Amino acid sequence: MEVFEIDADKLTPREVNSQIKTAAEEYDKIIIRNPNANHYLAAGVTEDVEIEFDGSVGYFGGCMCEGPKIKINGNAGWFVGDNLTGGEVIVEGTAGDGAGQGIYDGTVVVRESVGSRTGEIMKNGTIIIGGNSGFMTGIFMMGGRIIILGDVGDDVAESIIRGVVYVRGEIKSLGYNAKLEEMTFEDSLELEEILTKYEFDIDDISQFKKIVPESTRPFYGH
Repeated sequence: MEVFEIDADKLTPREVNSQIKTAAEEYDKIIIRNPNANHYLAAGVTEDVEIEFDGSVGYFGGCMCEGPKIKINGNAGWFVGDNLTGGEVIVEGTAGDGAGQGIYDGTVVVRESVGSRTGEIMKNGTIIIGGNSGFMTGIFMMGGRIIILGDVGDDVAESIIRGVVYVRGEIKSLGYNAKLEEMTFEDSLELEEILTKYEFDIDDISQFKKIVPESTRPFYGH
């Protein structure tokens, strides 16, 4: 595997991204040292390449990507993996609000807790949160799946149209058009498979609760 390293310490986000996109055409893996929690890093990458950040990133890390496998060895700010259309973004620490916002496909994994509005307006793909997720997780969700291993805040799946939210911990309250539904055997197999793939060790899958839309054509207003 050919590896290219970038020291981002004295570079602007634009300069870092330019180097990433150039290196992605030739190398299999790119390591970014000293990302210093800068915003918009690894935005818009479309190559099938591994990208590893040796530290934390700021807002919109790994946004609008198609294909790369991005690993962040630290924390991420708001909207990590925003509008992902393929590939994966894995955050080893925590993330802010809007993790996986608007994703069309691919996988966003945050191993610890996140802020609010996780998976807002997502269309497809998978989001896995290893800790807790804040209020309005899955708001306006149009497809895909969100898996929360910890607790979730108020109004989970608010105004959901399609998709499913799985919660292992406590659910503070359900949002409009969201309802609890019994887990099926197929649901359990699917959860076990994806969680094992991303190295989450869950003894009892039956602890998860399943949240789905009450209607795919909800009525709003009076």
